[in-house]
Amino acid sequence: MSESTTTGIIKRVVEKAEPYLVQVPKPKKKLSLSTRLIWSGIALLVYQVMGQTPLFGATAPQFDFLQFARVIFASQQGTLIELGIGPIVTAGLLMQLLKGSEILKFDFTKPDERGVFQTATKLVTYIVIIVESIVYATAVYGPGLANPSVLYVIIGQLISASIIIMFLDELVQKGWGLGSGISLFIAAGVTQQILWNFFSPLPAGDGGMIGVFPFIGQSLMQGDISNILFRQNNLPSLFGFFITAGVLLILVYTQGIKVEIPIVSTKYRGFSATYPIKLMYVSNIPVILASALTANAVFIGQMLWANFNPRNSNEIFNILAQFNPASPSTPIGGIIYYVTPPRGIDLALIDPVRAVVYVLFMIGIVIIFGRLWVELGGLSPKAAAKNLLDADVQIPGFRKSNQPVEALLAKYIPSVTIIGSAILGALAGTADVLGVIGGGTGILLMVDILINYYQQLVREQVEVVMPRLGALLGRK
Repeated sequence: MSESTTTGIIKRVVEKAEPYLVQVPKPKKKLSLSTRLIWSGIALLVYQVMGQTPLFGATAPQFDFLQFARVIFASQQGTLIELGIGPIVTAGLLMQLLKGSEILKFDFTKPDERGVFQTATKLVTYIVIIVESIVYATAVYGPGLANPSVLYVIIGQLISASIIIMFLDELVQKGWGLGSGISLFIAAGVTQQILWNFFSPLPAGDGGMIGVFPFIGQSLMQGDISNILFRQNNLPSLFGFFITAGVLLILVYTQGIKVEIPIVSTKYRGFSATYPIKLMYVSNIPVILASALTANAVFIGQMLWANFNPRNSNEIFNILAQFNPASPSTPIGGIIYYVTPPRGIDLALIDPVRAVVYVLFMIGIVIIFGRLWVELGGLSPKAAAKNLLDADVQIPGFRKSNQPVEALLAKYIPSVTIIGSAILGALAGTADVLGVIGGGTGILLMVDILINYYQQLVREQVEVVMPRLGALLGRK
């Protein structure tokens, strides 16, 4: 590859910068499951403490410009995790788009090139952290500051906190913890939001309590059950509870649908098992990427609107986005309007076209990212066939060779990728439109993350009994 290419430039930059990058070291040996659970708990505790620590010098803005993305970014307004995992996800999304479009050409079968790509992603994450911190602090908190110098303090806090979050995620991923820090923080945030909407006894805008169950109890005591099923202002309701429970059941059911391919061990005589290809083969990553793309598009649209079109009078900018001047976080027209959901069945009935377009958009974008992730995430038929052979197993009736095994897997993996991605996109979009408690995308991510954690715990136990199965289970 020529050194004049974009990839060559990236490699040279990484080579120069890598010695100065702070890295979380991998453990010298594989830690026990209990130790990794403890480290995961510590990372989550630090994140939660940061979520309760207010930004020094910041005055709460009248509107929450990131309200639509709080679940995806696992963030809390006015705290050190104001940006949450947003910069990390955005940087990863950008690098994957560059890789998928062949602008960056890396061979992930080579460990050194995979390492260069990961280091480059970390460099881009630093850049995104700095840019997003400056833009967000200036646009959201800057106008309300009496002393302009305080703005630099807020920017410094956002940058420092985001870097700490990046290291927490790296700590978990490099073997000190279990799974992914990003997934851990998202699951914790969604779970917290669901429990809050179910059980919060604090007063709401309609005179009742916020939580579904406290509100039901309050209504029964008052002898007025007319508002139990539906509530104004998209407050948690019994209808939302039923929809949430229904979506959870569908998600759990679809997670169990799979194609099982019989395998036998060439090393352990008499060992036989099945290699499962799940309908939800792509897991939750495409949904996270799609949601991150939408969230960043909306945020950029808000910034452009606030600076160039605050009265919705510019016809060119109106094509991109229009927001309600009395509530800048609410889109009312343009492309941004149709790629954000009408949250609640009442809003969906007012503008059903928007609801349909949003669901179709989610299906399409999740399919695109699903197919991209299969290639980038080492889930392709070729990569799966190699993992099987490296684990000293083979499929009965097939030669112990990459090509026949890859041909068999190619009959299933592309199909389940498209079908599974379409189902994920449809569930996430429909649940958002119907006003599922915790958000459609949030519920989907939480269920998938928790199931993946459960499966990972099972795999850890299997590896203790049969260590050679580590290659089959995705271990290096």
